Amino acid sequence: MLVSPSNPTAGRVIQAPRLESPGVPEAPFVGQPAPLFALPDADMEIFDLASALASHHVVLYFYPRDNTPGCTRQAIDFSDHDGDFARERCIVVGVSPDDCLTHADFRDHHGLSVQLLSDEDYEVCKLYNVWRSQEVDGVMKQGVRRSTFIISCDGVLQHVLHDVNPRGHAAEVFKLVQQLNTRKFNANRQEHGRHA
Repeated sequence: MLVSPSNPTAGRVIQAPRLESPGVPEAPFVGQPAPLFALPDADMEIFDLASALASHHVVLYFYPRDNTPGCTRQAIDFSDHDGDFARERCIVVGVSPDDCLTHADFRDHHGLSVQLLSDEDYEVCKLYNVWRSQEVDGVMKQGVRRSTFIISCDGVLQHVLHDVNPRGHAAEVFKLVQQLNTRKFNANRQEHGRHA
């Protein structure tokens, strides 16, 4: 269930803006503000993206299901890099349609430190346009497109990666976050130099 972020009436479902045409919603792209949301995590605590962005960059990754080989590898790799991301002032958050209890079992079984969010109604998946029809063994099925969004602390999408390979993905994302911080550091130095 998608709940209203930073709202005293949290727990209410908020609807994404309706489109004029019934087509597929446009995917958020680099340079746009990241769509805000709040979802429950494995401990049934609400994660509010707007609050997290107040002090951190956020790596938001969408994955199909807990306990599949690729999803497990991806979650373990992100967890193994947890300290590296923390040093870069970055939080890693995984989203799938699994419920909170399934996330808790998945986290505890594999010793994961990455925060896992439950999007049982697919609302955030749809908001980020990763809930897609795909052909599996000749049959069209709905599912999550494995995707990662890197959001800077000013709330802007810096990188959008779709159809990622779980192997080595966490290290690739970490390099992009480091580059983001290096760019911001250099921009601040140039700005400071102009005012000195």
